[in-house]
Amino acid sequence: MITPTPTPTAERTAVAGAWRPTRRRVADGLLAAFAPIAACAVALGGLTTWVNFGQAGSPPRIAVTDGRVFLPYGDVRDTAAFFRITNTGGADDRLLKVTSSAAEGGTALSRHRMVGDTAASARTVDSARVPVGEGLTMSPFGLDVTLRAGRGWQEGTYVPFTLHFEHAGRIEVQAVVVRPGGPG
Repeated sequence: MITPTPTPTAERTAVAGAWRPTRRRVADGLLAAFAPIAACAVALGGLTTWVNFGQAGSPPRIAVTDGRVFLPYGDVRDTAAFFRITNTGGADDRLLKVTSSAAEGGTALSRHRMVGDTAASARTVDSARVPVGEGLTMSPFGLDVTLRAGRGWQEGTYVPFTLHFEHAGRIEVQAVVVRPGGPG
């Protein structure tokens, strides 16, 4: 049996149904490929800028200043200590605990809240967040360190403290004994 040879017309008909690149198809394909490439370039540029300014992956940089301990009044020896903690690093940190070799007994992180107009309540907290670029300022109306004062503490003396952070580790500081409500 002899098979007929295709005629040029039949070849044209078969080729006519095949895909051919047109200007519109090429333009649409290039545009579809360009969008994710442009998005990646913008993201890479932003990350490069962040890295160049030293923020990418940099650990917290913690500084502790303005350490103060209230001088206890009368026979009461329970008191509070306060610190200003700044974080100039590239990541948040967490204050886990505060210790002092000069305090009698232990120390605790406490958060105070006003209850009504004339009363306050305190509760012990496990830790406190130290946000990047902000920090944490302790006060009698918020977070503080509660402790029992050592014998013989008087105004102007210094008390050693160690602040323990999740990422920054231990930072040793001194806090000055001040009268509540007084300057300093």
